[in-house]
Amino acid sequence: MRLAILVGVLAELAGVGLTATATWLVMRAAEHPPMAALTVAVVAVRTLALAKGALRYLERLTSHGAVLGEAVELRGKVYDDLVHRRHVPSATALTRIVTNVDQHLDTKLRTTLPWITAAVVSAVVAAASGFSLPLLAGLTINLALLPWLAVREPRDLTPVRAKLTEQTTELVHSREELIAYGLFDDKLRAAAETARTLSRGERTRDLTPLAIGVQFAAALLMLHQHEPAWLVMAAIATFEITVPLAAMSRPVPEPADEPEPVHVPEAPVPTGRTAIVGPSGSGKTTLLNALAHRLEPSKGALADAHVFHTTVRTNVLLARPGATQEELDRAAAITELDLDWDRVVGERGEEISGGQRQRLVLTRSVLAHPEVLLLDEPTEGLDPEQADRVLGGVLDHCRGTALVVTHREEQLALFDHVHHRRPVGHEHVGGVG
Repeated sequence: MRLAILVGVLAELAGVGLTATATWLVMRAAEHPPMAALTVAVVAVRTLALAKGALRYLERLTSHGAVLGEAVELRGKVYDDLVHRRHVPSATALTRIVTNVDQHLDTKLRTTLPWITAAVVSAVVAAASGFSLPLLAGLTINLALLPWLAVREPRDLTPVRAKLTEQTTELVHSREELIAYGLFDDKLRAAAETARTLSRGERTRDLTPLAIGVQFAAALLMLHQHEPAWLVMAAIATFEITVPLAAMSRPVPEPADEPEPVHVPEAPVPTGRTAIVGPSGSGKTTLLNALAHRLEPSKGALADAHVFHTTVRTNVLLARPGATQEELDRAAAITELDLDWDRVVGERGEEISGGQRQRLVLTRSVLAHPEVLLLDEPTEGLDPEQADRVLGGVLDHCRGTALVVTHREEQLALFDHVHHRRPVGHEHVGGVG
């Protein structure tokens, strides 16, 4: 970062020197002196112009390289901290952690580095001017007062960001279904409104017009004091570096701490086919994850719903890379997967429908054929008749224990046991179906 600051200062000084030298050259040329008297100034202008461009490019390389290097180290520390935590933070806390890391790096690149560069260049120009009072006053306002006024109290925008992420994901991955039901335009307008809300929340006070007014007021005062024209132009060039600071922001880290999660009583892993039912927020998925963490890796599998940007065959073979084509076809028949094996499904399966994504993931779990199979709403996105038929086939193929979170009471007849969950704070009731 020190090298980036040094190169940035040199680039800005080259720009200020170019403006001052070019102004002096124009003023002297108006007097029609011998060309020999202007040779040094002409060479200086060309040299400074070339140096400014080269140093500006080098400053971009060094500053971004330094920030990217720090990003690797900082993110590594964050991941190490998460690995050693007693509990995994919630999605909201993780979003805030990611936001804080990004803001920290962005602040280094877009706030800290420009401010230090502008301060050093301003000090050099102020010293070269003999500490002109109008120049000193203007630089002090632009370097200190305006950035302080521009910053306002931060807001916790994590819920808005999470909402926008959810809406965007729905638009991308459920596009066909939304269009089919005529809901795409409404969803798009809702996402656009959320984006505008987020933009308004992140926007800082832009005092650039006031900063420009300070710049020209200082220049007029210097002219009133009969300062040389080249010095006035150099001062204006310096202000061009400081004016953008009036719109800079100073993000404050969002709170990522959260209370310990509510203790979920350990439940024995049931045998046979068990349905887990209950209202939203009753801890069905939490219970499923808790059971998954207690299983030996070779004993169970929590069906991974992620779909990779590759072929259907490669996505399914993740469950068992050595599977034969006959085994693949058998698994696809159970889940009624109607996709060509060599079809590329797109990023996160965006090239196929939501129902096809669900069946692809189910095919992967059928091919894995674990002793314990954990499924969270596995037939969501399928029509009811096909959902019941596919789930029945998957359960019949299961060789051991199957735990399934479902909200469809019509599917309960497929199970040997039914585990009822009530909202957090109430007793959990288990039953046998």
